[in-house]
Amino acid sequence: MMNATAAEPPSHWVASWGAAQQIPEPENQLPVENWRDGSLRQIVHLTLGGKQFRVRVSNAYGTAPLMLQAASVALAPTPGKAGIAASSLRPLTFDGSATVMIPAGAEYYSDVVEMELKPAADLAISLYFSEAPARQTGHPGARATTFLAKGNRVSEAEWDDATTVTRWYALSDVEVRAPRSTGALVAVGDSITDGYGVAADTNTRWPDMLAARLRGAKQSLGVVNAGIGGGRMLRDGLGPNVAARFDREVLSRAGVTHALVMIGVNDLGGQHRNTQETPADRQQMLADLKLAHRQLAERARAHGVCLIGATLTPYVGSDYYHPETENEADRQELNQWIRHSGVFDAVADFDAALRDPAKADRMKAEYDSGDHLHPSSAGYRALADAVPLAALRKQCGAAK
Repeated sequence: MMNATAAEPPSHWVASWGAAQQIPEPENQLPVENWRDGSLRQIVHLTLGGKQFRVRVSNAYGTAPLMLQAASVALAPTPGKAGIAASSLRPLTFDGSATVMIPAGAEYYSDVVEMELKPAADLAISLYFSEAPARQTGHPGARATTFLAKGNRVSEAEWDDATTVTRWYALSDVEVRAPRSTGALVAVGDSITDGYGVAADTNTRWPDMLAARLRGAKQSLGVVNAGIGGGRMLRDGLGPNVAARFDREVLSRAGVTHALVMIGVNDLGGQHRNTQETPADRQQMLADLKLAHRQLAERARAHGVCLIGATLTPYVGSDYYHPETENEADRQELNQWIRHSGVFDAVADFDAALRDPAKADRMKAEYDSGDHLHPSSAGYRALADAVPLAALRKQCGAAK
């Protein structure tokens, strides 16, 4: 007779939440006094639920070992509030120990936590450090409140004296144990994916809205936002370029089956703003962008990951880049290539979702945040609705 363990269906780890890692620029670094004998309580919004989960702590850009002295996890009943559900509080350990040393450049998994998480739950991850890292690793565009307190407070439910920032530090993923049929989508891009303009603790970036749409469609798929504000495909900006970070931020995610890439606005706009561009410069930029997308597609295919190409949204009228007719022509050429090159396993036509039918080089007014570059809340929802759900049920490339 088959025992209960043998009868359990096959399962694997799948990313339920994640953030792209970078070196915080000076204004987004956490002051040393907040690290030294300091606790951080960071709230993350999950996409998949499960009965077992683990956390990946990151020292990806550290130049020396990161010493984590204690950690805990708990359910956060109210977004934007430091208090947690005390009955859900669990210690977070590493090989059974409360303390762990994470080498420079490394990311470590916690031990498995046995606790049921619901889809769309908010998880509070509390970390205690005795000293500041030699170089910080984090994600400035959290769009979520992080709470800071002195002393080891990871076992306390209430932090009434906490101060706040809206950034994440040293957290890469939360993974849940899920059926083998469940995968994850990683959305990689710039500030439009990162959610520029979204109010803190509202979880209304377009990947958040896509995750909600998937839940409504009873389609079980984790969604990870790997956007970085100011991100470019070809050159570093506030964070590393997408070509360089694709393996870490996309292919290394647990259970990844799909990736969506929307990148290039800052490449095209930055060239126009920062250089005396010539027609030859512009053609070389387009050639380089196409080649880089082909490289991502090859990497994805080799790992059995479907790559969805997203067209670039309009930005004529932007005071940041002041695009001209030639730059709009470049965007249109790249978008036509994304739609018709056959490089991608599917296409999300973000340009068509946002553009004004009467002025195709501009966003429709209701989808424009006002800066003619970033979408409004309605615009972010339109992007989420433009992702073809059928493509997210498709399997691609080599077997993993």
